[in-house]
Amino acid sequence: MKKSIKKNMRRFFRFLYGWGVIQWLLAVVYYILIWFVYFTSKKEITGLDILRKYGRKPAIFVFWHGRTMMLSPVIAINHVRGYAIADSKKDGRAIAKMEKLFGLKTIYGSSANDGVNVLKRGIKVLNDGKYCLALSPDGPRGPSMRFHDGALYFAKMTGAPIIPVCYSCSRPWFLNRWDRYLLTNPFSVIGGTVGKPIFIDRKTKIEEFENIRKNLEDLMVKQAYDLDKKFTSFKPEQDLTPENFKDKAVIL
Repeated sequence: MKKSIKKNMRRFFRFLYGWGVIQWLLAVVYYILIWFVYFTSKKEITGLDILRKYGRKPAIFVFWHGRTMMLSPVIAINHVRGYAIADSKKDGRAIAKMEKLFGLKTIYGSSANDGVNVLKRGIKVLNDGKYCLALSPDGPRGPSMRFHDGALYFAKMTGAPIIPVCYSCSRPWFLNRWDRYLLTNPFSVIGGTVGKPIFIDRKTKIEEFENIRKNLEDLMVKQAYDLDKKFTSFKPEQDLTPENFKDKAVIL
C-alpha cells in the first residue's frame, strides 16, 4: 500500500514538473540558491582569462554532465554570451529555463534526439561569430565521463576551439545518479579550471576523430580528478548510464 502511494506521488510530481509555470518557479528558486552558494564561497578558478577571451565569440565550452551547477554563475559574472545545448524533454527544458536566467540561450536536442538539427543550428550559431556554445559531451544519458564526438564536428566545421571546463569544491554532495551530479554546499571553496583552447583543422579526416576524441576525454577526466583530489576523496566513475548506475555506482 505504501509503495503504491509513493509511486503515485512520484507520478504526480513528475506530471507537475512538466508544466512550464512549475519549471519557471523552480528555475527561480535554483537561481537564487546557486547565487547564495556562489557568494558565500571562496573561489579558486584558473583560466578565467581564456573564458573572458572566448566567452563572446565562436568557441565550444565542454564540461561533464555532472559538473554544471557552479559554472552558471561564473558564466554570468564573466558576461559570457552563448547558447547551451539541452535535451528537449521536460528535464532539459527545466534546466534551460534556469540557464536563461544566467544569460544563456538554448538549442534543444541531443546526439540521440534530433542530432542533425542540433548540429546545423550549432554551426549556424558559431558561424554568426557572436556567440559561443556550451555542451556536455557525455549528456544527456551517458555513459558518464565519455566524450561523444558532437563537439568535434562543431569544431571541424567552424574552426571554433574546444575549451574544456570543470569545477569541484570543498563541501561536495554527489547525487546518487548516473552522472554523480555535484551539488556545492554554501561556504565552500570552489575550485575550477578553464582549459586551453584546442583547435581541430578543417581538413581533419573523420578517421582521425577517435584519437582526438580519446585525447580530449583523457584530458577532461584528468581535469576532474585533479580538482577532486584537491577537495574531496570521492572519485566519480566512468561508463555509468541511467540504466546501470544503481548496480555500478559507489554510494557516498
